[in-house]
Amino acid sequence: MTSQTRQLFGTDGIRGVAGEFPLTAESVYLIGRALGHNLIRTNASARVVIGQDTRESGAWIADQLAYGLLSCHVAVDSAGVITTPGVAYLARSRGYSAGVVISASHNPWTDNGIKVFSGDGFKLPDDNELAIEHEIFTLLRDPHGHQTHVSKPASSLPGESALRHAYIEWLAESVKTDLSGLRVLVDCANGAATAEAPELFRACKVNATILHASPNGRNINEGCGALHPDTAAQAVAAKKGHFDLGITFDGDADRALFSDAAGRVVNGDAVLLLAARDMQARGLLANATVVATTMSNMGLEVALKKSGIRMLRANVGDKYVLEEMLKTGATLGGEQSGHIIFRDGDATTGDGLLTALRVMEVLARTRKPLAELVGDLKVFPQRIQNVRVREKLPFAQVPEIQKAIAAAEKELDGNGRVVVRYSGTEPLARVMVEAESEEKMRALVDQLTQAIQASLGA
Repeated sequence: MTSQTRQLFGTDGIRGVAGEFPLTAESVYLIGRALGHNLIRTNASARVVIGQDTRESGAWIADQLAYGLLSCHVAVDSAGVITTPGVAYLARSRGYSAGVVISASHNPWTDNGIKVFSGDGFKLPDDNELAIEHEIFTLLRDPHGHQTHVSKPASSLPGESALRHAYIEWLAESVKTDLSGLRVLVDCANGAATAEAPELFRACKVNATILHASPNGRNINEGCGALHPDTAAQAVAAKKGHFDLGITFDGDADRALFSDAAGRVVNGDAVLLLAARDMQARGLLANATVVATTMSNMGLEVALKKSGIRMLRANVGDKYVLEEMLKTGATLGGEQSGHIIFRDGDATTGDGLLTALRVMEVLARTRKPLAELVGDLKVFPQRIQNVRVREKLPFAQVPEIQKAIAAAEKELDGNGRVVVRYSGTEPLARVMVEAESEEKMRALVDQLTQAIQASLGA
C-alpha cells in the first residue's frame, strides 16, 4: 500500500453525491481521460468495458466517462446494468485493458461511484489509483490541455446483452451440484442483481421467488437488500417451511447475506465458517487458512480453530482481504458484511451471486439445513456504531480518543476487541466493540462514541 493519502479514491473507488464533485459531468469526463491516459501508456490499443447498477445517475456518468476514454482513443464497450463482479469477470475473460463499474454499492440512490478493475480482473492497487488521481488533478487545472475532439458516445444503456449472458453462463457452469431441490427467496435490492439473478437461478433449476427486482432509479437498497437483511428474513419466516433459505444482495451484488429456513439472518462470518469447512473437507482450503477482517467476530476465530483452521485478519475492504489472500496463498476470504472471495477457481473479487451458488451447493451436497451448518458459531456480543465526523484526523493525533481506546482495551483484558476506524467511502468513524457481556459492550461503545463526538463530531 502506498504511504501517500489518496483524496478521491477510497477503499472502493471514487464515491460521492451524483452531480457534485468529483461526480460532476466535467469531472467524470476528466476521470475518463485520466484513466485513458493511464491505459494507453502501456497499450495503444486499450479497450475498456463499462457496467453500472440501476441508479438514475448511472447512465450519464457512464456516458461521460466513456466520452473521456474515447477522447484518448480508448475503445469502450458497455455491458449496461450488470453486477460489479460481472465487470471484473468480463475484464479478465475478454481481453479488456480495464473494467469500470458505475455504482455506489449499498449507498443511497443519490450517491454514485466509479471503481476500476485491471485487465486481470483485480481492483487497482493503491499506487495505481494515486497515479490516476495525480492525472485527474492535472487535468482539472488544465481541462483543455491535449484535447482531442471526438463524438459523444451513444447511450450506455441497455448495453450488450451478450456480455451479460457470458457472465451468467460462467456462473452457471461453475455449479457441479444439483440445486433443483432447493426453494429460495431472493432479494435483488432493486439493484444490479435484477439483471442477472433471475436468469441465473433459472439456468441452475433453482426454485427461486424473486423480490425487489423492479428498479426505478431511486429505489435501490431502499428498505431491502443486504443493507436490510431482515426484510428477506422476515419474508422467509412468514412462510415457515416454504423456503430453505433467503438470499439478499446489495446494490451492485458483490456481496450476499442469507437467512435460514426459520428467518434468522446469517452474515458473512457464518458463510466463511460454512465455506471453510466445506472446502477443507474437499481438499480445497489452501494452508487450512481463512482471511477475514478486523471486523469479523471472535466467535468465528474460535469456531474455525476447533476445525483446525487458522484465521488471519486484514484491513476492512475486500480489496485488502484479497491482497492478504494473494500474499498467503489462501483460497477463501471475506468480510462479515458478505463480501466472500473464492480463490479455488478464477474469481478475483467478492461476488454475491457466486457466493449464493456456493452456499446452495453446500446445502444440496450435505442435505443439511443452513441453521445446522452454522449452528455452533457462538457470536460474542458485538456492536458497530457510526459517528459522523467533520474531518478524518488520524486517531493517534487525538489524545482524548487514544485515552478512551486504551481504557476500553484495559477493561476488556483480552476477553473482547475494540476496533476504531474511518469509513473509506463516507465521513464516518466506525466504532466496533466485542465483549463477553451485552452490558459491557454497550457501555464501552457509548464511551468511545462520546469521545469521538467530542473531538471530531460533525
